[in-house]
Amino acid sequence: MSGSGAGLGARRVGAFLLPLVLAGCAGRQSALNAAGEDAAAIAQLWWVLLIGAVVLWLAMNGAFFYLSRIAKGRFPEAWTRPLLIGGGIVFPTALLAGLLVWGLGLLPDQRQPGDGLRVRVTGEQWWWRVEYWPEGADQPIVSANEIRLPAGERTEFLLDSDRVIHSFWIPALGGKMDMFPGRETFLSLRPEKPGTYRGQCAEFCGASHAWMAFEAVVMPPEAFDDWLRAEARPAVPAESAAARRGAALFRSEGCGACHTVRGTAAVGQVGPDLTHVGSRLSLGAGRLGATLDDYRMWVEHTGALKPEVRMPAYSHLSDAQLDDLARYLKGLK
Repeated sequence: MSGSGAGLGARRVGAFLLPLVLAGCAGRQSALNAAGEDAAAIAQLWWVLLIGAVVLWLAMNGAFFYLSRIAKGRFPEAWTRPLLIGGGIVFPTALLAGLLVWGLGLLPDQRQPGDGLRVRVTGEQWWWRVEYWPEGADQPIVSANEIRLPAGERTEFLLDSDRVIHSFWIPALGGKMDMFPGRETFLSLRPEKPGTYRGQCAEFCGASHAWMAFEAVVMPPEAFDDWLRAEARPAVPAESAAARRGAALFRSEGCGACHTVRGTAAVGQVGPDLTHVGSRLSLGAGRLGATLDDYRMWVEHTGALKPEVRMPAYSHLSDAQLDDLARYLKGLK
């Protein structure tokens, strides 16, 4: 292939790959699409480190090219030692040391005390147990697999794990923090832009690690306060005939042994709290959406959708029973 042909081929490949590369800089799970104070600091750190690395690379390789190709044999010997020491040791050391000191100075920001709200998150296999502790509360408001936060306020996260190491990460809002069994770690985040962002376990934790996600919903403070008050209430009783049949199935199939639905006899602690599951944006820790078909599919094919999950599938139920159970769960808002 001629030089011009090779160059044309490289340009075509570059033109094809560029949109794919740039797509990684946007979206609701991009660390470079900052929606919070902490994520903005991390994005700034990334850009500064990238620019510093490019400057260092250009300076070192530019000097090497100049000395070996342009000024070959014509560079004064008296300048050789100062150039090697200054350009090869002093300049890179000073640049990297400055970037390191500045970067480390950003780390304490995500350990600042919050503005009153605490959220305890426990990494299970494979879902998230979430407890909201408003300032002055003597008991938590329990939820699961979804986190809601007030915009413009710093929230403290107390993180732990049940069996294995997990890692809590909402890229658009801030950095990640590991979660260890028997040890509590701390993180605080200050989201700024209302919206829905995707969180993810960032530490391989087993067969369903890829399906251990959650929705992070940032709300205006007044809307968040209204939501939190509603979240603290018991479940709304089933209204339609189909939902009442689904509630009876929920009891007869023993679902209450693993799940809690506040206001009913279901007080299980093994699985996620389902008191207001119908108001969440996803099922199975991000595995499915939240339509009636999704509820039915989750109940009927749990293990196929999420390998090694501890919840049994209820494929023995008839189509009509699955529909009733889905309507009951969807109605828990």
